[in-house]
Amino acid sequence: MGKLLGILILTLLCICEAAIFRPISDSHRSAALDLFTPKHASFKSLEETYEALRTFEVLGIDQQPDIKAATCKSVVDTLRSPSSALKDLFQALRVNGVLKCELNEETFSGIASRLKDFVKTASSLIDYYYSVGSLVLIKGQTSEVDVHLGGADSVFRAIKALSQSDGRWRYSSNNPESSTFAAGIALESLAGVISLASSEIDHSLISLVKNDISKLLDGAEKYDDGAYYFDQKPVDAHGHQSPLSASSAVVRGITAFATVSDEDLNLPGDKILGLARFFLSVGIPGSAEDLFYQLDALASVENNRVSIPLILSLPAAVLSLTRKDQLKVKVNTVLGSAAPSLSVKLKQIFSSGSKDASIIDQDLKFDPENAVHFLDALPENIDAGSYIFSFEIVLHNPEDKKIYATGGRTKVPISVTGFVKVDHADVAVLDSDLGNVETQKRIDLAGDNTISLSANHLQKLRLSFQLTSPLGHSFKPHQAFLKLIHESKVEHIFVVGNSGIFFEIILDFLGLVEKFFYLSGRYDIQLTVGDAVMENSFFRHLGSIELDLPEAPEKAARPPPQPLDLSARFGPKAEISHIFRAPEKRPPKELSFIFLALVLLPFVGFLVGLLRLQVNLKNFPKASAPATFAILFHLGIAAVLTLYLLFWLKLNLFTTLKALGFLGIFLMFVGHRTLAYLASSSAKLKSA
Repeated sequence: MGKLLGILILTLLCICEAAIFRPISDSHRSAALDLFTPKHASFKSLEETYEALRTFEVLGIDQQPDIKAATCKSVVDTLRSPSSALKDLFQALRVNGVLKCELNEETFSGIASRLKDFVKTASSLIDYYYSVGSLVLIKGQTSEVDVHLGGADSVFRAIKALSQSDGRWRYSSNNPESSTFAAGIALESLAGVISLASSEIDHSLISLVKNDISKLLDGAEKYDDGAYYFDQKPVDAHGHQSPLSASSAVVRGITAFATVSDEDLNLPGDKILGLARFFLSVGIPGSAEDLFYQLDALASVENNRVSIPLILSLPAAVLSLTRKDQLKVKVNTVLGSAAPSLSVKLKQIFSSGSKDASIIDQDLKFDPENAVHFLDALPENIDAGSYIFSFEIVLHNPEDKKIYATGGRTKVPISVTGFVKVDHADVAVLDSDLGNVETQKRIDLAGDNTISLSANHLQKLRLSFQLTSPLGHSFKPHQAFLKLIHESKVEHIFVVGNSGIFFEIILDFLGLVEKFFYLSGRYDIQLTVGDAVMENSFFRHLGSIELDLPEAPEKAARPPPQPLDLSARFGPKAEISHIFRAPEKRPPKELSFIFLALVLLPFVGFLVGLLRLQVNLKNFPKASAPATFAILFHLGIAAVLTLYLLFWLKLNLFTTLKALGFLGIFLMFVGHRTLAYLASSSAKLKSA
């Protein structure tokens, strides 16, 4: 067990030293469109607007939301307002640099004059950052306004005075705590002062800042995969920054200072490449602000004039020996742009759990159509397993070595999968004393055959099988479990060990009676063998074994209660299928018509009887109210007859009786009024 744990730890260490970094992809573009969504044709603030526009600009997204009209109005109002805060002016100018809103030279001239006054009275790093940065933005948007700083040396010294011995900066002279994020905006501010200076800055000051940058880079934290980042200590309201935002600020500051400085900063290429790897290792951030920090820093890294990182990535980190997959490698910049002319060498291959490496030193072929370096076939000694491939990027043009950073050798974890052969699988019941085989059956783990065994507590169960890798070597999977399930649903799981070539497990039922809770009866046997590189990992039901165990003592442990199967209790019940009785045979249609005629015959007789009785309408009421009741009475009788007809055709008995009840009450009322009127008229005639 200790040996397996040691191998596992060594494997994890090898994997931690290697990682796959992929450049920016279409997934980032989809995430940007989802995270930066304006409401009512505008974002919440100008700062959020700039983050969205800058993100779209870096990703090359053309289908941006139509926010120019509403945003430009906010930009113009902010820049023309004399009461706008310094931060609002800075954010408005940044947005205007992207949208190019309609602003005249007078507006820029007035803002520049205010900003110069801010620079003279600035007392904190944030004030210098916003005022100097705003003047730099005006310089980039118009050439008609004078933005040069007359006392640039004094401004430079004032900002430099806030630096610390470890390369970090303070936000103000009253705050003794230093900050990595503050160092980033300080370097960006110093770069702005250099670009705005009316005369050349003292070279000794630039040399001091150069030393500060070296100290700052020396304090960068490092991951095992070669990624560098800057940790952030919480200081105050400005200092609560994440490692992502702090590292982004430092990268922007260093690249901005390197752009305007005439001196060679001698920045280590491995640090620049490590910072790029850190931003790429983030993947796709879940917030709009983090996505902006990531992409803005990567854009600064890609466009710097010191050292442009090249990222080696693999389209697929899992290769199948069964499908004979090719090893493919891509080399791009951090934003996915094409790399210069180069070649990729496969130098070494480390096997998982071993420090020994195979020396390959083989050039990969290049496919110019797909911009992919590939290997026709994996080396012959590569079997199914986990490996660390070591690559080296070789630039063809010597001048490119001064521009691009390759980082030496790049280690990438690769999983090689294959079909593992399973054979010599046997299940046997052994005699406990002599070890003789009482019953032995060969099983096909690749098929669906099952076995049926029986044993008592004085016997043993032995399961053995062999696993062979695609190259014919003994294969050791990550997991091999044997499970016995009693008919009462009590489960017992055992680890199948490896004894050299074979995997074998022997269950001594005499020593397991307490573990089995003395439960005799039928046990189902299941075997699970799986591995990440095993293409045919399997879970098999091998069959069952009938165990005859002794009776449980009085103080023996009882099996644990099994969890209720809620799906069986509250789940959907089985569908009830019902076969209706076949319909009775109907009489001929002629007989039905004869019956209908016999039913209608009394009605015809009723009409004939009315004619024979010479019914007349002389007694029909002539007054309006009695005539209305008489008409309603006759209509009610007609409705009852119609109801009878509907009952015969389609209505059921309950519906008919319900309707007949309402009609009966109605007829009783109107009939009573009609008969009362006729009786009153008859009494008047007799009395006359």
